[in-house]
Amino acid sequence: MRENRESEVAQSSESAHRSALTLHVNGTAHTLTLDHRTTLLDALREHLDLTGAKKGCDHGQCGACTVLVEGRRTNSCLLLAVAHDGAHITTVEGLADGDRLHPLQEAFVERDALQCGYCTPGQLCSAVGMLTEAAEGHPSHVTPHHQPPGGPAALTPDEIRERMSGNLCRCGAYPNIVDAIEEVAS
Repeated sequence: MRENRESEVAQSSESAHRSALTLHVNGTAHTLTLDHRTTLLDALREHLDLTGAKKGCDHGQCGACTVLVEGRRTNSCLLLAVAHDGAHITTVEGLADGDRLHPLQEAFVERDALQCGYCTPGQLCSAVGMLTEAAEGHPSHVTPHHQPPGGPAALTPDEIRERMSGNLCRCGAYPNIVDAIEEVAS
């Protein structure tokens, strides 16, 4: 009888640290019950089998886990899934339109902007978010001070490199990544 009570207490304690939430991932609603400590990256990879976003450093320093949350690029390894109940998330798997690749995906392939491919999903999601930020007039460190506020930022190679600096490529495909993004931006 004591073992049953201990088991009930353990189950009650475990369920007290779990919550039900709904994530709208790539246009599909997913209701999950997760431990409060589960990161968005782990929810995507381990609970939804969306393995495009990678766990690189697990500290938000490499960008391999970049996804779009409400259209903004973010490091999913730093976000708790329960804090994003109801959020709309786009992963690299959701960039394509059916069998038609996203223009950035096409440009990455065309420009050979990938080598081992480990960082590519994060690079692509970051580039999609970066293009939106630039179009909305968000400045970066290298944006000229004389640029009018709120207007689209000119995406020069320096501007692209600065805006993509949070995404590391250990293979060194940076020149081709910049070329691919510049092609799509123009």
